[in-house]
Amino acid sequence: MPPRIDKRARAGLFRDRLVQAMAQGGVSQADLSRRVGVDRSTVSQLLAGGSARLPNAQVAAECAAALGVSADWLLGLSDRPERAADLIAAAMSMTEAPRALVDERIFAWHQEAAGYKIRHVAATLPDMLKTPEMLAWEYEPSLGRTTAQAVTASRDRLDWMRAGRADYEIAIAGHELDSFARAEGYYAGLPEGIRRAQIGFFRALHDQLYPTLRVWLYDQRRLYSAPVTVFGPLLAVIYIGRNYLVFRDTERVQAMTRHFDALVRGADVAADAFPAALDRLEDQIRADRANPVRRR
Repeated sequence: MPPRIDKRARAGLFRDRLVQAMAQGGVSQADLSRRVGVDRSTVSQLLAGGSARLPNAQVAAECAAALGVSADWLLGLSDRPERAADLIAAAMSMTEAPRALVDERIFAWHQEAAGYKIRHVAATLPDMLKTPEMLAWEYEPSLGRTTAQAVTASRDRLDWMRAGRADYEIAIAGHELDSFARAEGYYAGLPEGIRRAQIGFFRALHDQLYPTLRVWLYDQRRLYSAPVTVFGPLLAVIYIGRNYLVFRDTERVQAMTRHFDALVRGADVAADAFPAALDRLEDQIRADRANPVRRR
């Protein structure tokens, strides 16, 4: 909350900020009086030094609109000159989302967050941790020949992380891995060879990159999460299918960070126990192959 100031001080602040906004916008007194719809003498009085004169609400609002700033800023009620609509537009945006993470904006967000911790909840399994064969099986129906782009984009992000550009924390719903191992639901028809190779790839990445890369498994029946990525303190991105919702305001980025941290605190499988979870997945694949009737 802005500190309480007397009328003379507020009038001086209004005058200084009005002069600043006019100078930045290249607006003369004559221009401003015409845009606001008042006499030039009225503008002169507002700009006169030593005066305790404050404009009425209508004139203050018209001055702000004419200069592209907020009335609250002109009157010393805010330290942000942007208008509320502009602040909201800057804080939240919506961009198109490709079927796989092949969009250059995704990589740009990663580069912007270099040196910060990145927290990620994937829609399925994390693309950057998938084998090329897994990516091809998953995205070929929708991407066709451009599946190669998905493979390249995933490899680029993995190489970027390997270079030590950021710590990466990933939370995966436990049932997602179970469905993957058993080739059920979303993963129906996924060949066993691809599944086994994918589990081996997970294990190799854990051995190579832990603790820079940490993977937790959580129970989605107790803790739900939409697909979201938090890029340090800078921005948070929610994947809604055909679009990303991108938030840059501190309050929402912190809220999504707390959400991710709650998934980690409530995880059934901690990051250091991820290899043991992979062992159980391999056991499940072997059991299903040995007893396909029981699987049904």
